[in-house]
Amino acid sequence: MPLRFYAFIGLFILSLSAQASSPNKADLVVVTKSTLQLAVFKKGRLLKQFHIALGGNPIGPKRKKGDKRTPEGRYLLDYKKSDSAYYRAIHISYPNDDDLRQSQLNGQDPGGQIMIHGQDPNSSISARKRQKFNWTDGCIALTNKDIDELWQLLDAGTPIVIHP
Repeated sequence: MPLRFYAFIGLFILSLSAQASSPNKADLVVVTKSTLQLAVFKKGRLLKQFHIALGGNPIGPKRKKGDKRTPEGRYLLDYKKSDSAYYRAIHISYPNDDDLRQSQLNGQDPGGQIMIHGQDPNSSISARKRQKFNWTDGCIALTNKDIDELWQLLDAGTPIVIHP
């Protein structure tokens, strides 16, 4: 098995042990691109659901750097970034082994730095108006109020599944 698989399993096990000691923390995030929804779960129970904006070309999985698509698959939310240009950000462990394999077959750079993030606090466009459009380069965007709430629900290492 590829090394990235074992790293994923190791981080997943660490996340379970960390979350076992964090009773108010989520243990799974599920994104459904077709409905623009991000759902947060704890032991199979829905904790919270958020409206999201995606990459400017949202249909289909991310295949290469610059395609403005949001990835699809299983990943980890592996670290939080409080000093993001988009207010706050939570990094998604894209590309996974499947993404790397696909990009190698196609001879393309899969890209990276995919995040769940807030909005530019210096933007002249209101958060509500911005969230009506898929505007990111492939990330998952929330309002700053929503990213604050999500931030409190998650620890680094939480699994995320992104569906079409």
